[in-house]
Amino acid sequence: MGLLPRRGVRIGGTATFDGKDLLRLDQKNMRDIRGRDIAMIFQDPLSSLNPVIPIGRQVTEVLNRHRGLRGAPAEREAAELLDRVGIPDPKRRLREYPHQLSGGMRQRALIAMAVACRPRLLIADEPTTPLDVTIQAQILELLKDLVKEFGTALVMITHDLGVVAGMCDLVNVLYAGRIIESASRRPLFATPHHPYTHGLLSSIPRLDSTGDERLTPIRGSVRDALPWVRGCAFQPRCDRPMEVCVGATPTLVESSSGHAFRCTNPVVHEERR
Repeated sequence: MGLLPRRGVRIGGTATFDGKDLLRLDQKNMRDIRGRDIAMIFQDPLSSLNPVIPIGRQVTEVLNRHRGLRGAPAEREAAELLDRVGIPDPKRRLREYPHQLSGGMRQRALIAMAVACRPRLLIADEPTTPLDVTIQAQILELLKDLVKEFGTALVMITHDLGVVAGMCDLVNVLYAGRIIESASRRPLFATPHHPYTHGLLSSIPRLDSTGDERLTPIRGSVRDALPWVRGCAFQPRCDRPMEVCVGATPTLVESSSGHAFRCTNPVVHEERR
């Protein structure tokens, strides 16, 4: 998104959107894309919203910058956006400050800002983490509706496998900064190949369990993703390591079904409990 300064940071690789490498764009071109074509919903709405600016001004800022709306037309559009995301009495809320809204309403206000220009790509970074379960379900249902209505692609960043199961079509599992497994939702949950993915699914309760099965947590702790460390980052915690796992970094192998994984000794389907 280009929001953070790059002082003392070296970024490699590419991030391609619409044929353009976002990492090579200057700030002017990024400002044209950010908010209009790509928008983001952050994890903590209270720290993401400016505490000294009313909600209405924060929503209309996006409309001013990318849609050329100002004054009364911008305020009307902002009120309609707040109403669309389920905030009651939207005209009054436009003049309120973030601390005057509940956590769920603040998150809805962030969503309204994100979808104001009907972006082609919406990135949601743990959008339901600070919310209670009931509000979580409402926010996720709202995101589903908006994505369908606006034809927007959604990238959901989450550690909640329940959210993944309910929201995602394609799932990428990351460990130590690398994608270690990638598959459609159903194959990934039914037949995980990487030991880390298998461990995640084995460590959560299942509704179809017999009741006498014990949960199997992943042993050890997360290893730092240091660039000079060779081998598989998950190897110290793996229950099926091989000698090659220590010396060589595994490549991402894709099967004929499109299920990709980064492992030299993958879990076979029969081993999945």
